[in-house]
Amino acid sequence: MRTSAFPGVLVAAAACSLVLAPPASATGGDNGTVKIHDASTGEELRKNEPHVCTFYLDAFGFDGGQQVDWHIEAWAPSAGVKGETVKSGSLALDGSGHARTGELSLPDGHYKLFWNFDGENGRAKHKVFWTDCEDEQPQEPEPGGGPGGKPGEGPGGKPGQKPGEEPAAEPGGRPSAPADAAPAATSPSAGPASPDGDLAETGSGAPVGILAGVAAALVAGGGYLVARLGRAGKR
Repeated sequence: MRTSAFPGVLVAAAACSLVLAPPASATGGDNGTVKIHDASTGEELRKNEPHVCTFYLDAFGFDGGQQVDWHIEAWAPSAGVKGETVKSGSLALDGSGHARTGELSLPDGHYKLFWNFDGENGRAKHKVFWTDCEDEQPQEPEPGGGPGGKPGEGPGGKPGQKPGEEPAAEPGGRPSAPADAAPAATSPSAGPASPDGDLAETGSGAPVGILAGVAAALVAGGGYLVARLGRAGKR
């Protein structure tokens, strides 16, 4: 009795259909992703940033032309009322399934994004994130900084110098002169400056001691002559 091979052919065909069938996750609709981006992050980067101040929503890999509706809810532990919608909007994705919102901002706290779109299977896509803008406030200068702009500097801009304190000595051993020190007074006997820049002399350049000796010698010589003349007259 001959056995028909037809049932074996059917089993083999069924096995091939199971192996070659595409996975359900590859069907259109749910194959995209959405990210939370800081406002300074480029939209081409596919990374999620769960701690932001000003931010935007960035979608990738969805079916081209899909319509998206999104909303953000306040979330525990910071939410006054969990599940309260605090912001919402919609987007039309481009031909490559990409789109982004404008810049968004929320009070500091914990939030959850819900992302609904045409053709989704199951629940909406979602992201949980925090907003914290206090860390981005400009820091005030530390106390103790003088007008020089660095802590510990005195009014002159040098470290350790206190108001009213004399300037520190320079490496040569002399204290540095204050910037507002008056120039030294000029001697009254000084004459006008010479063309070469030196002061012109106003009297003889000979030393005073030599002149006094010469004068004494002349007086002595004159007295001697007078005495000789007197003696000669008596003879």
